[in-house]
Amino acid sequence: MATNLHSVRLDKGKCVGCTGCLKRCPTEAIRIRKGKATIIDELCIDCGECIRVCKQHAKIAVTDPLSSINRYKYKIALPAPALYGQFKRIDDISSITRGLLRMGFNDVFDVAVGADLASRAIMEKLKSPSCPKPLISSACPAVLRLIQVRFPELIDNVVDVRSPMELAATRARSEFCKRTGAKPEEVGCFFITPCASKATAIRNPIGHTKSAVNGAISILEIYGLLSSQLRRVKSDDHDEIEPHPCTALGIGWARTGGEALAIEEEEALAVDGIENVSRVLEQIENDRLPELKYFEGLACEGGCVGGPIVFENMYIARNRIRQLVVNLPKVKVSDAVSLDDVRELGDELCFDAPIRQIEAMKLDSDFSAAVKKLDRIEEIRKKLPGLDCGSCGSPTCQALAEDIVGGYAKEMDCLFLLKARVSEMARQMVEISELTRE
Repeated sequence: MATNLHSVRLDKGKCVGCTGCLKRCPTEAIRIRKGKATIIDELCIDCGECIRVCKQHAKIAVTDPLSSINRYKYKIALPAPALYGQFKRIDDISSITRGLLRMGFNDVFDVAVGADLASRAIMEKLKSPSCPKPLISSACPAVLRLIQVRFPELIDNVVDVRSPMELAATRARSEFCKRTGAKPEEVGCFFITPCASKATAIRNPIGHTKSAVNGAISILEIYGLLSSQLRRVKSDDHDEIEPHPCTALGIGWARTGGEALAIEEEEALAVDGIENVSRVLEQIENDRLPELKYFEGLACEGGCVGGPIVFENMYIARNRIRQLVVNLPKVKVSDAVSLDDVRELGDELCFDAPIRQIEAMKLDSDFSAAVKKLDRIEEIRKKLPGLDCGSCGSPTCQALAEDIVGGYAKEMDCLFLLKARVSEMARQMVEISELTRE
């Protein structure tokens, strides 16, 4: 995966070479070399954990500016359900629609509708006798890339239903063109995103060859302008806004457990936080959860409301989503979305390309050479203290051994080995001086 396809980037001018990001990266994609962090492209899953923990703000999420919508004659906003947790007193989500329309969009289509469609499709998948157990959600791109990098044996367990963002974009463009007579190529669909991984998924889709979304604009990017527009929306402002066709359950996808609740699967498990997700995936890989039928994994704590490029505190936003869901009509997805609605998506519903393993750190194309390097790695690792302190610039002693064999580091980068070498040299110098006096 090329660098320009990643949304998480490093601002070297702000990096001070601390090890905060090094220790928190779930795929060990970060190294500290020459006093600056560096990101290994093949290992990065764009989870945004480094953005969250970097005190210097040297890690940034690169998304599209709001001005990018002007590349298209017609612009459709695709608000993530997490957006509704960013503002106070949002009893009627149509106020968000009005605000986005005033910002220059021609139409607004809730990604929660895509969540309803995905929920209905997943429910049908779970009924199949050949369905793998557990089926793993495809909604979080960071979790999918984590599986590609660290748990490739679980790729076949991923449900082959495109994400709510993709389904919403497909449906939004189709309906807009039917309603207005616009040409599909004239319509730009822009996702209002809480995280960097969604922006990466647009540039480099997982499970399909081309995204139906034309860009990702961060919630932070539009928060100020949208807030000002919401203040202008008066209580007596009754613009012609069609009622939102999404269910409360679709909006509930914004927080952990929302997807599992929507698909009505009792033997489902919802886990948030990329480290927690990694631990559960490891258990699934080792067949330690035999009763589990569905796994909803979310890279961000709290779910999408806890994304690294949102404005509001995760706990507050999550509570606002809860209150909003409680106040909306209670409708099951199976009642709100028919199988015909799902079938109308046709080829746009499921994956059209295989999800492949990412072989990030291949030792050597020659098998015998690779075995020798593997032996060398083990030999070096046994020399190292096993403290995984990160002071060498690699996240673990194992990673340092691999970096040394790969030519990216030296044994003396380990402070403990360096200290031992210096102590040995000092002892030898003392012995030499004593011999000289004699």
